[in-house]
Amino acid sequence: MRPTRVPKFIKALAHYTNEEKIALIQEQNKKLLKGAPEVTVVVPAYNEEKEILNTLITMTANVTSRSVEILVVNNNSTDRTKELVDATGVRCIDEFEKGVTAARTSGLKAAKGKYIINADADSLYPPFWVNAMISPLEKSDEIALAYGRFAFLPSGSNSRFVYFLYENVADILRWFKKHFKEEGMNVYGCNSAFRKEHCLAVNAFEHPPGTNEDGWLAVKLRNGGFGKLKYVGGNKATVWTVDRHLQNDGGLLKAFVMRIKNAITGK
Repeated sequence: MRPTRVPKFIKALAHYTNEEKIALIQEQNKKLLKGAPEVTVVVPAYNEEKEILNTLITMTANVTSRSVEILVVNNNSTDRTKELVDATGVRCIDEFEKGVTAARTSGLKAAKGKYIINADADSLYPPFWVNAMISPLEKSDEIALAYGRFAFLPSGSNSRFVYFLYENVADILRWFKKHFKEEGMNVYGCNSAFRKEHCLAVNAFEHPPGTNEDGWLAVKLRNGGFGKLKYVGGNKATVWTVDRHLQNDGGLLKAFVMRIKNAITGK
């Protein structure tokens, strides 16, 4: 069942000052990183000073027995993104080649964990997200990549219920793409996990023009013999994100029509 309301852990973020957020991330990150990391969460960031602290609060609040490293890749930000990340004590590196492909590749190579989770700097993550995404990989060598879903945070005049309806229709399109088109189209960079060595073996995030680095990686891993793709449903693997991508596509209705067209044509 898709969530009809924004979770309490997200609503609580509005009550913190930036200074309080930084202090909380520092505390939570120390508990999350328990010695040598088993998991690295790679977060490309370009001019995300408005969102990055909220993202890091939710990430570092994850409940897990695993040792988890959060790695932010600052991709030529011209705002305070790097300054804010550095203040939290979360590991931050620079990648001067512009673009998410270069940023994810840089993060992959610098990662210390066996498992990599792709994330975005403008998204918010539920408390058991790390476990939900890594468990399929740990349980079976026949799983090459696990991917979850996302839900939209309402903005402007749009209500959460409108997005709830949109997302349920999108789930039908996801099923259609998996069974009749290409499952890799369902994989998004804000919410997918895989093994570092396998990603390096298929030339990381390099992809042909007109494709996305995240979905193309899924295809390369599967076709390279590393296993199947695994969809992880449920709210534990549901990432919350702002709707600016929908707005960039021309709004909710236009984005909806475009996604139906993409599902049918594969373009």
